[in-house]
Amino acid sequence: MQGLGRRARVAGTVFTYASLLVLAGCSTSPPSQAPVEDRSAASAGVPGMPVPPITTDASGKPLRGIENYGKPGYYAVRPGDTLIRIGLESGQSWRDLVRWNNLDNPNVIEVGEVLRIIPPTNGATAVAAAPVVPAVVATTPATPSTAAAPAAAAAAAAASAPAVVAAAKPSQPLAADDDLGWMWPARGQLLAGFDDAKNKGLDIGGRAGDPIYASADGKVVYAGAGLRGYGNLIILKHNNTYLTAYAHNQTLLVKEDQSVQKGQKIAEMGSSDADRTKLHFEIRRQGKPVDPARYLPPR
Repeated sequence: MQGLGRRARVAGTVFTYASLLVLAGCSTSPPSQAPVEDRSAASAGVPGMPVPPITTDASGKPLRGIENYGKPGYYAVRPGDTLIRIGLESGQSWRDLVRWNNLDNPNVIEVGEVLRIIPPTNGATAVAAAPVVPAVVATTPATPSTAAAPAAAAAAAAASAPAVVAAAKPSQPLAADDDLGWMWPARGQLLAGFDDAKNKGLDIGGRAGDPIYASADGKVVYAGAGLRGYGNLIILKHNNTYLTAYAHNQTLLVKEDQSVQKGQKIAEMGSSDADRTKLHFEIRRQGKPVDPARYLPPR
């Protein structure tokens, strides 16, 4: 009997040890893929940024624009990004982003791709676009004496051009860019004010179907429901500095590329992708949300 008990205890020990080995084997799994770094719009395009964690796609090809990572004027695509959101946060039209980056399919962008978010320019283009040389030529009388010395006139114009171009470049946005004569986009009660962390604009209440007005003259750069959290959305571009966004609409009354006037009815209030009927209104200065109350007139 003692021998049987000893064999039972040994068998039990072996079983327990084997069970532990099995459990240990089951708990070991292949390492998961490293998480994608969540780079914010503020950090993308800043000199001195570290090397991005993803540089190639699934096939091993270099990601689009990866050589521009960290450069001013470029944006590294984050998880959940769409061209519409990137356009809103950079103050640009999504159609311009498609053109500047030669995108074949605007609905397909990969995490880690680096996209241009400012218009492509170069030194030659800037000088050619400057009105300095044409102004000099236009104001020079077409007399035989000037016609006999075109090389001297061209040399004088070229010599004066750099100084004039430098002086014409403003260090601050033009006053006209800021003074758009803003108006309130809806007549309802203010439900929520601007909060940089929680609310990027103003929430204005009302009833379904109430009119939504363009807050200033502009052009429709987006009209649709492709941006999560905004419902039926209209984005207007007013100049190179300002965009406005009108969210949660019931009905959209304008189309992309359409020019609108201040006070024009562009939508009807609704509750699309919202917990109640309201207008969420944003003013973005160079893509950054600013407090609309600082721009709108007192009620």
